[in-house]
Amino acid sequence: MTLFADIPQERLDAFLARSVPDLSRSAAQKLIEEGNVRRNGAVGKKNDKLSPGDRVEFTIPEPEPTEIQPVEMPLDIVYEDDDVLVINKPKGLVVHPAAGHQDDTLVSGLLYALGDHLSKVNGELRPGIVHRIDKDTSGLLAVAKNDLAHAVLASQLKDHTMARTYEAIVCGSFREDSGTVNAPIGRHPSDRKKMCVTERNSKEAITHWEVVARYRGYTHIRCHLETGRTHQIRVHMAHIGHPILGDMVYGHKKPELGQDTQCLHAGALCFRHPRDGRPVMVFAPLPQYFQDVIAKLEKMG
Repeated sequence: MTLFADIPQERLDAFLARSVPDLSRSAAQKLIEEGNVRRNGAVGKKNDKLSPGDRVEFTIPEPEPTEIQPVEMPLDIVYEDDDVLVINKPKGLVVHPAAGHQDDTLVSGLLYALGDHLSKVNGELRPGIVHRIDKDTSGLLAVAKNDLAHAVLASQLKDHTMARTYEAIVCGSFREDSGTVNAPIGRHPSDRKKMCVTERNSKEAITHWEVVARYRGYTHIRCHLETGRTHQIRVHMAHIGHPILGDMVYGHKKPELGQDTQCLHAGALCFRHPRDGRPVMVFAPLPQYFQDVIAKLEKMG
């Protein structure tokens, strides 16, 4: 992968950690020390000071194989055939192994339920996982049972023909009934765990939204993703001044209406079947936590 420096005198390791999603400062330093990073064609050093326009090329080695233990857990399967599985993921469940979550993820549950009947395109840590949703976002997630299905579904994600629709409760009131946020998203310059709207080392991000219902101080909206950047809806809604209720990372820093995690649900998923191209449309009803919030809002008038 190639990036171009944009801040004078920034250290090489800091630049990588800022620019690459999910790459910590220590992980960036390890990449550099192992000779996987080049600055203007020469092997880089972690304390190299960059100049705007410097070309930084790097490769991230494949992770060492990790034995993930299958774990029995309830899976809300809303669609299944020989090629594809669609799961209605509950809020709070991590999709694949990450720091602090090894055998308590959706992947462990899939391994228990399906064994070897999962695609291997994403390696040992993410078998079958075509796309992901955040730990505290509920809703639909497509899983590929074989490599053919994975390749076709990934292609649909890339060319935006897989339609994903989300329900959200956001803070504030909209004057319009619908709109579009077209604003590029990249890594936050000072907090590597966050994303933000930025022109620096960013990617195009487009979210279409429409009002479902208006309440006192809050709005129920439906969002259609044209692109699929990390935290896209959360970042875009905060960017236009309507952070998602309960999103204490991008929105208000105190719980509201009993919510301390984002009120965001992936409610619809539409794609063409990887085997024969027929349209597949899957829906997941609003979960109980979401219904409880609406009930509170309706009482508020």
